[in-house]
This record gives sequence, structure tokens and C-alpha cells, in this order.
Amino acid sequence: MPRLFCEHIKRSTATLDGGWKYKVDAEDKGEALGWSAALTDAKRCSVPSVWNCEKDLLEYEGAVFYEKSFYFEGGTLRLFFEAVMTEATVWLDGEKLGYHYGGFSSFDFIVPEVSAGFHTLIVKADNRFDDNSIPQVKVDWYHYGGIIRSVHAERLSALSVLASKFDYTLTEDMKNATATLTLDVYNAGDKAEEEVCVSVCGFDGKFKITLAPGERKWVTLPSFEISDIELWDTENPKLYELKITTEGDDLYDRVGFRKVEAHDNKIFLNGKEIEIKGVNRHEDHPDFGFAFPGSRMQHDIDLICDLGCNSIRGSHYPNSKLFLDYLDEEGILFWSEIPIWGCGFSEEALANKTVVERGLNMHREMTEQYFNHPSIIFWGMHNEIPENTPQGEEMTKIYHAFLKENGGNRLVVHASHKPLTDVSLKYSDVLCLNIYYGWYSGGLEMWEKFMVMFREHAEKLGIADRPVIYSEFGGAALYGFHDAEEPKWSEEYQATLITHALSVFDKTPEVAGSFIWQFTDIRTAAEMGFTRARGFNNKGLMNEYRRPKMSYHAVKAFYKNREK
Repeated sequence: MPRLFCEHIKRSTATLDGGWKYKVDAEDKGEALGWSAALTDAKRCSVPSVWNCEKDLLEYEGAVFYEKSFYFEGGTLRLFFEAVMTEATVWLDGEKLGYHYGGFSSFDFIVPEVSAGFHTLIVKADNRFDDNSIPQVKVDWYHYGGIIRSVHAERLSALSVLASKFDYTLTEDMKNATATLTLDVYNAGDKAEEEVCVSVCGFDGKFKITLAPGERKWVTLPSFEISDIELWDTENPKLYELKITTEGDDLYDRVGFRKVEAHDNKIFLNGKEIEIKGVNRHEDHPDFGFAFPGSRMQHDIDLICDLGCNSIRGSHYPNSKLFLDYLDEEGILFWSEIPIWGCGFSEEALANKTVVERGLNMHREMTEQYFNHPSIIFWGMHNEIPENTPQGEEMTKIYHAFLKENGGNRLVVHASHKPLTDVSLKYSDVLCLNIYYGWYSGGLEMWEKFMVMFREHAEKLGIADRPVIYSEFGGAALYGFHDAEEPKWSEEYQATLITHALSVFDKTPEVAGSFIWQFTDIRTAAEMGFTRARGFNNKGLMNEYRRPKMSYHAVKAFYKNREK
């Protein structure tokens, strides 16, 4: 899916989106039958897409083979996949290129000395779950499968820059910075040493990189100084072009300078206290699944801004980079996390070395691929795992250490649904609470009582000075169901519940904001049972087609009245 700007001028690139063939491998015989070389009797589909929107495949979980014929001009080929659900195995002209695990991050394969002409690309996508899966079988969203984001074919020449991480430390007055640039580079040429030119925010510099032909690695360039910075914030989301060029290649990106901190029960952006007014949003639509079209992203953002919100939580996985581009431009704050959705995780799963390592690799991919987006101020480690167990604490400790070392200037958090016993909260810069009083348990009066109990727990852990965010709260309403008595599932009750909670948060000094669960209704998995009427999680402020419920207008009025 194209970005909001051109990433390459020198590099020859082509999108492989559009018409593909596909064939369902329900019996797991595809590889044995030679489907990795070519597909016969295949159906047509469009990529990006999910197969669950095809006829008779709504509930299918398993393997599907995809085929694409494309022309390549010859040389070093890079095949770049933005996302495939959930496991992907890739072949080019019958030769296996490799495998990738994880449905919401990008990956690539580099193939040298590819001949000019037409080539056959085969992708096996598999969305099944087992004991080693992230997420586990039980998950409160739909088990979509398919090539959900764009696929690209690129021709690499000489020293090629595949990705960048632009880090910086602001001076005390936040007008200047010391910057560090780390590059993912591949040498597609025959020179062992090449020059890289870097241009950003008035700085122009040249650096030498030594890399053997055919070698790929991350290289950190010497630090450099940047002066006269205009900061990125919610009112003035200032972005700067980052231009990286070599003799035969280039990479363009956008960066912003800002500083986020959490202390004294508050969150600060560029030294100013900021209130988080957010919603949880799934990148999902009933007509497209996770293959969310770019044409609808701006529409979602406009609706969220119309609510009076300034923040979005990407529940519960990394969102499209195109969506993050929009947020960078509009000054919307973002919480990015990996798909460890806890209610499906047992203590045994949390102690599973394969699961822990897969989660760590997902954090690695997330930080590498999304590092340059200034809108991201939260890295989310996980959501609602058993945080009150030794296994949960150990996983949290591992992920916290990694994100603190590799995540740049971000707040590292996890969302806790048992905060009164959560022993892992000390690893969160902000205490993020998923509480559903008025829906799953208790009445509306519990909101005030709960905060008294939580203060005592935070004091025992020595973290009472950290800000609190209600990362999830709300209740379900069936679109169009109205009742003057305001029973559960009515639009009236949902609106009352949410605005009551918001009013309590507003009067509680240590609460720095909230994320309403959730922006829209979403299709969910069968494992969630009869608590999900229609097969949907119905807690949206809008239904799945973005038609507003009463709660949408109630939240909008609440935020508007507070500004008066």
C-alpha cells in the first residue's frame, strides 16, 4: 500500500497488488502436489485481501496458496511483503525463498542474479493457531487469513538502504538535537566501500559504509548535530524529510522531533501536560477484514477527531504504516502494540520459550519498522495476560528491557485487567487499566470506589507517582436498540456508562486520560461465545459500517462541553 510520500526515486519499484490466483489447501497437500511451482484450477482474487470475504470461506482456517506472475527487468530482486496472515512461506519460480511468522509486520526476501523476464511468485498463507501461536486460539477479533497488505518487487543496485531508524536526544531547551541514524543496508554491487549521503532538517552529511558484496546488516552512522528544530506536537505536527542516498539507491522518510515523559501522575509532550483522549481502534472492516483500504483510513481519523479525541490505540497489533503517516500529519498520538491478547494465554503459554521468543521478535520488527513515526508515544508489551503470575512478570520484564533499550523516546506500557493484584505494573511507565464496571461486573458506583483501592496497591508497589490511563472501558450496545429504561445492550445504557466513567476520570487527579473501548463494532472469533451477539464485539461507539450510536454523540458532547 503506497505511503503518503514517495519512498524511492532512484530505485526501480513495482507493486504486485491487484489480480492474483488462489487455491485453498484444506487437506495440507499443496506442497506435496507441487503447488509451490504453479497453481492449476485456481480462482481469481485481488491482493491485498482476506479470504474470509470470499464465498464459502468466512470461517475457513488453514492454508491458502497464492500465485502471481510478474515481469522483472533482471538483477537483484527484493520481494517486500507488508503483511501476510499469519504464517507465510514464499517460493520464486519453484525455489523456496523462506518463511515468516507474524501477521502484522513486513518482511522481505532478496534474490541476486534474477534473469530478465516473467517470473512466478507463490505465497502460502496459513492463519491457524496452536500452542506456540501469537495470538493464541482464543482471541477477541476475527481469525482472518490472507495477504492483507501490499506486495512489492524492487530492483536493488549497488549499496541499497532498506530501512532506517532515526533517533535523537534533544537539548534542554528542545531547540537542538544530537541525532543518530541506523540503517538496514544490503550491498547489491561489487564495491566493498560506498558513500551514503544524509539530509534532514538542515543537516547534510556524507558517511562511508564498508559492506561485502551480498552482505546485509544494520549499520549505525556517527552521530551528528541538528539545530533550530521546530517540534512536532498535536497542535503543530511538524515533519521533516529524511533523505538517504547512495550511488545507485535512495530511501525517503519523514521524521518529527518531540519529547514524551511520564511523572508526577501526568504525561508530558514537549514539557507540557497532555490529556489522553482516545479510542481503541481495530484495523478491520466487515467488507475487507484486515485488508483495510487506504481510502477509508482518513475517514476513520476524521470521525475520531470529530469526537474530540487526540489519541488512538492500535488494538491489538501494529497498524498499516499508511495509517501512521496520516496520524503523523494530523498530530494524533498512537499506542502501538503486538498481538499478545491475554485472555487466551495460559501460564504454560507465557512460559513457552517459543512464544516468548516470537513475541520478542514481534517487538523487534515493530520497533524497527515504525521507529520513525513521531505519533507513536506508547509501545504496548501485551494486553490482559496473567500479570499476577511469575510467568507473566518474567515475560513483561524481558519485553520491557528490550523496548527501553531499542524503542527510542516512548512510554513502555501494558494493559492490565487485574490491576489490584498485578505485580508487573512496576514495568510500565504509565499504569494502564482495562476496567469494565457497569458491564461485566459491578455497577456505575464502583468507578469511584475502585480508584481508592487501586491507589493502595500502587503505593505498595512504590509506583503511586505514575500516571493512570484507563486503557479500556465501556459496554456493548446493539445498533438501533433503544429503550427508555436503559437496559444493558441499549444505546442509551452504553452512552450513560461511558460518559459516567469519563466524568469520574475527569475528577481524579492521577488519571491522565483514557481510551474508550471501542471505536467501532468488530467481527470476532467463535471462541468468544454468546457474549458476542451477531458474532461481533458490539462495544463500538459506531457500528461496523461507521454509523454512530448514541454514545458517539454523547462522548462528542462531553468533550465539547469541557472545552467551554
